[in-house]
Amino acid sequence: MKTLQGPSLFLSQFISDRPPFNQLDTLAAWAAGLGYKAVQLPTHLPHIFDLAKAAESLDYCAQVRETLGNMGLRISELSTHFQGQLVAVHPAYDQAFAGFAPEAVRHDPVARQQWAVSTLKLAARASQNLNLTAHATFSGSLAWPFFYPWPPHNPLLVEEAFNELASRWLPILHSFDEAGVDLCFELHPGEDLHDGVTFGRFLELTDNHPRCHILYDPSHMLLQHMDYLGFIDRWHSRIRAFHVKDAEFRPSADSGVYGGYQPWIDRPGRFRSPGDGQIDFKAIFSKLARYDYPGWATLEWECCLKEGETGAREGAEFIAEHIIHVSEQNFEDYAPGQHDREAARAMLGLPPGK
Repeated sequence: MKTLQGPSLFLSQFISDRPPFNQLDTLAAWAAGLGYKAVQLPTHLPHIFDLAKAAESLDYCAQVRETLGNMGLRISELSTHFQGQLVAVHPAYDQAFAGFAPEAVRHDPVARQQWAVSTLKLAARASQNLNLTAHATFSGSLAWPFFYPWPPHNPLLVEEAFNELASRWLPILHSFDEAGVDLCFELHPGEDLHDGVTFGRFLELTDNHPRCHILYDPSHMLLQHMDYLGFIDRWHSRIRAFHVKDAEFRPSADSGVYGGYQPWIDRPGRFRSPGDGQIDFKAIFSKLARYDYPGWATLEWECCLKEGETGAREGAEFIAEHIIHVSEQNFEDYAPGQHDREAARAMLGLPPGK
């Protein structure tokens, strides 16, 4: 069995214009001071991490690793959540997601998609140059506006949406395969890949691509009323990244899983800091240890109540306390005679073996 790596911190929610959150070295010092061992780096802010440069320059990658290493940190994964979203955008969301792209392409859906695909391919090379083994992203969505079966689902519409999604991602998956890096889709409402069924459908359409994997975030599963522990049993072989994010669902007489267009704090289902919600993280860490999960436990802080820096500090402690340092031997190995075949046969009343 393997001991999970961690704690790691997804930096995206903490980057701002004020020190120490406005440049990588000071962000790293802050994270290390809280007890983190790694950071998950967003790639849409060149002043924090220049993805294009990392894809082309081993020297730049060495500088980034040195900057983090001086603080006792590593990179757990790079993230292209914004860029992955733009690989597939339904026209209903054209304006909502336009701001994720550079000004030059944001209002041209074809150019914007091409930019997103090329950026993902840069991320594959950058991950390879940084000696990373996993990468975090979103799938984007073509079918999401039709997620609820009213008007009744059109099977051909869903089929065409997933066929198109797979065709757009296959060249990217091939690039990650060439780089030796697993591409991990965060299963998230708003994405076409948001649960086990949709991921499985996509996986089949990509011919069970060896680099098609999952970023496991139980908060999105709890809010969908999924069995997030059974999900690990079902999909553990495809889980290569892990966001530690808590959530709670308190039934309401006024709204349900869709939230009633309310702010997060008023919804029955809300994101919380780790330990403040309803997710059974002890069971999650136990299952991931049981299945030899090879990656990092990364805090993604999102909470409708708690202040972010407090959540980050508490999150490092929370993850460290939940990591199971697995045993290299069975606790029953002390029992005598376990390797004596003749003694075992004698205990069964059987004659000596041949």
